[in-house]
Amino acid sequence: MTTPLLDVRDLKVQFNVGRTGLMPWSPPRLLRAVDGVSFTVNAGETLGIVGESGCGKSSLARALIGLNPIAGGDALFLGRSLAGLSKSQWHDMRADMQMIFQDPLSSLDPRMTIGNIIAEPLQAQRPGMARAEVKAQVEQVMQRVGLLSNVINRYPHEFSGGQCQRVGIARALVVKPKLIICDEPVSALDVSIQAQVINLLMDLQRSDGLALVFIAHDLAVVKHIADKVVVMYLGRTMETAPTNALFDAPQHPYTRALLSAVPVPDPDIERNKVIQILDGDIPSPINPPSGCVFRTRCPLADVACGETVPTLDAIATTHQVACLKVGA
Repeated sequence: MTTPLLDVRDLKVQFNVGRTGLMPWSPPRLLRAVDGVSFTVNAGETLGIVGESGCGKSSLARALIGLNPIAGGDALFLGRSLAGLSKSQWHDMRADMQMIFQDPLSSLDPRMTIGNIIAEPLQAQRPGMARAEVKAQVEQVMQRVGLLSNVINRYPHEFSGGQCQRVGIARALVVKPKLIICDEPVSALDVSIQAQVINLLMDLQRSDGLALVFIAHDLAVVKHIADKVVVMYLGRTMETAPTNALFDAPQHPYTRALLSAVPVPDPDIERNKVIQILDGDIPSPINPPSGCVFRTRCPLADVACGETVPTLDAIATTHQVACLKVGA
């Protein structure tokens, strides 16, 4: 069996948000942003992570890259634990793992030219590299992402959102990583630009053998780019499966509700389909519901759902669901 490039095991990310009362002995409150998520990513594979805002997707991504501390569980990258790494150890790890951020403009330093922005990780990882070689590699990666070399001395504010995201992709690619974590990289872009960036990522993946963890709200985008999908809700995994299996036969009520809102290109099907609208809002991760965290919005919930936390059980070889009602 092939060893996964990234192996996430019951990962937890928590934040202390203060005490429940004014007294110093009052118990602290924890925001459970990620509460026990597991998955694997193989070399050259794309894992899509989907869910509503507030489900913990970005907190998970930031934990995998070392920007959020891992509070429990573990994540193994190239067989090495990411929990508790020192600053220097994280520096070495980022030669093989990079990140593309959600907002293409705010993730770029406005005081630096795009040439210096793209060169920065290369200079940090390979400090002995000659200046001419750094410039040559920067120009090469700019060409690969569709940026002309004659704009190398311009600043981020001189570019459109799509161009800025290409700069962010170039910055992630320049050190030739094995894994790139994409935190909603197209959500701030126009639809036509989204397609260009997605196709660019897919082309780069095929040519370089990259693995991607791709986080998105848009399930149509995830269907296009991902090999398998993890559906998250309130910090937990509701369902995980290969992309085709998940879209063709979703099992969890939450997954079915999400997929029912995806537009269908056939006008007859789109006109007659039933959209499953979920009642209420996502509960607070500071005080999540007992039992199944989705039960307060689930049309199938009963008393047992409030008493038992469902485990992620296999209903097929590669299809897992966390629901007491599936298969019952």
